[in-house]
Amino acid sequence: MTINVVDRIDDKIQIRHVLVSVSDKRGLDRLVPELAQLNPDLRIFSTGGTFTHLEKILGANAGRTLTQVSDYTGQPETQGGLVKTLDFKIYLGLLTETYNESHRADLERTQSMAIDMVVVNLYPFRETIARAGVTPEQARGNIDIGGPCMIRAAAKNFIRVASVVDPADYPSILEGLKASSGKMTLEQRFRLAQKAFAHTAEYDRAIAEYLGRQDAAVVRGCYRIE
Repeated sequence: MTINVVDRIDDKIQIRHVLVSVSDKRGLDRLVPELAQLNPDLRIFSTGGTFTHLEKILGANAGRTLTQVSDYTGQPETQGGLVKTLDFKIYLGLLTETYNESHRADLERTQSMAIDMVVVNLYPFRETIARAGVTPEQARGNIDIGGPCMIRAAAKNFIRVASVVDPADYPSILEGLKASSGKMTLEQRFRLAQKAFAHTAEYDRAIAEYLGRQDAAVVRGCYRIE
């Protein structure tokens, strides 16, 4: 396997294309309008309930700013939102490297866009398993797949992409963007990547610990075996 070795990047990246898909919607009512104010040409991609929430926040501006991920990828969400963002166009947009001509050709070939920021937090797994009487099936249903994949892809590509996992960081992110005319520095992106990988590691640890405590016979009893 050949691994790309990057030796040239931009310190500051203009935030033009943002993917937002969150369970915790706190703070979006400030973050999203201020991002749009910093860049009037901002384009936001979103899914499901997050898309509906952002439509309300953006109001009359939603039509020119907000796009359903399914409209962008050409693939409708599956029943229950099981598959929404696991798409080649999404991950090409997240993993594309700044000066890689082959990557830019792939973007053009697939009519994809380089995504500059993801704002993603995960299904509430810990909150689910903390409830009295929760079943292994209910816990299984709250294991997020697309969210960690997007977070990890964005964090891996911190040389170009900002991975935002914590609503508490929105004010400092906006402050930094305002100080740099809507651009985010490498230092800021790297700090967010550190937090993003810690976040997904903790999430996976919670899942592993929960499954490790379960008895296979109890799990079997949750289902009608055919």
